[in-house]
Order: sequence, then C-alpha cells, then structure tokens
Amino acid sequence: MKIWFKLMKHNHMLQDRTVEDVSEETRTHKVLAALEEACYAFDLAQPIWLDANISEFRRHAKTKFRQDSFIEDIEFDYLEVQVLEED
Repeated sequence: MKIWFKLMKHNHMLQDRTVEDVSEETRTHKVLAALEEACYAFDLAQPIWLDANISEFRRHAKTKFRQDSFIEDIEFDYLEVQVLEED
C-alpha cells in the first residue's frame, strides 16, 4: 500500500510525504501506521478521525483533516491523505 500525505495552505502544497507499507497487516493498521509516520515527519500531532473523515476515506480512499480534527492549532488549512496504491 502506498499513501500520499500533503500539508496544504491556500491551495498550495507546503510539504508532502509518501509512505509505503508492504507488510501483511490489515488496511486499517497500514493507514494508521502510515499516518503516524507522516505526522512524525511533519512534527505534527496525529489528527482525530471524525465520522466525516472515516466515511470519506471509505468511499474515495482520500480524506482531509482540518482544524477540527486537531487538538492544537495548525498553521495550514488541511492535511490530505490519499491512497495511491492498494495491495
């Protein structure tokens, strides 16, 4: 599985990172582990998965975490998570 993470502000990408996981873990475990790795690389607290994020991710393999998903203030508009390749 390959997942692309992008920090966006005013429709411009500030940073991005691609995480690849070839383990035998479940899809959910792979996504959560990749999110943890990307947030560590961005020096960012992990966002909270709201119902809207879960629903959007299930439908489109993509979601955006905005300020309401973070406990601390963020200096970007959203963190976008998109699955590029499935196993």
